[in-house]
Order: sequence, then structure tokens, then C-alpha cells
Amino acid sequence: QVQLVESGGGSVQPGGSLRLSCAASGRTFGNYAFGWFRQALGKQREFVTAIRWSDGSTFYVQSVKGRFTISRDNAKNTVYLQINSLKPEDTGVYYCASREGSWFGMYDYWGQGTQVTVSS
Repeated sequence: QVQLVESGGGSVQPGGSLRLSCAASGRTFGNYAFGWFRQALGKQREFVTAIRWSDGSTFYVQSVKGRFTISRDNAKNTVYLQINSLKPEDTGVYYCASREGSWFGMYDYWGQGTQVTVSS
């Protein structure tokens, strides 16, 4: 059973940075992709970025390119999301998810989410 546990959220001022972590367990992830999604209050959850475990290849939606960086640490079975130059519109619950195969498609496993709040 795959388990994903996010951490690292918090309250920051605009322009600040956060690094979110997603600790994964339950199997080996050689052929898996991991994605980060976010959901603002009253809005639909949106896909933000993803990484393939096997080769580290990444995808970003246009709106976060240059500010968000996804990475993984194979030894720690952990995926990270570095967020720089935070904006109030980045506020929301950030979810880590995983699926077998490529970046795109339905994700099968989800973490509980971690709250990010950006305000002055």
C-alpha cells in the first residue's frame, strides 16, 4: 500500500520561499510519477508539476515555471517542491500524489495535504 505524507507548509509573506516534502513508502517507485497539486479555497484542485522517479524528468504548468522546482531524493524516497517568490495566489492546500507511468493521467495515491498561506 502506497503512503504519501506531505510536510513543510506554513505561513509566509509574499516573496518568501517554502520547501514542501512528500515522503513515500509502501513499494519501490521505479516506474512511478509523482505530482504536486494545489487547491485554493472554493476552487478546483489543479495540477502544478510532476516528476518521473526513474529519470527525474519534470513537467511544470506554465504559471509556475521559474518559481517552482520539483525534485526527488531516491535514497530518502522523498519528493520535494521548492517554491520561491511566493505570491498570495499560491495560497492553498498542496497535495502530493503518485501514479504508475507518465506525468499525466489519473493519480492513484494521495497524501493528506499541507497548507500554504501567503499573506502580509
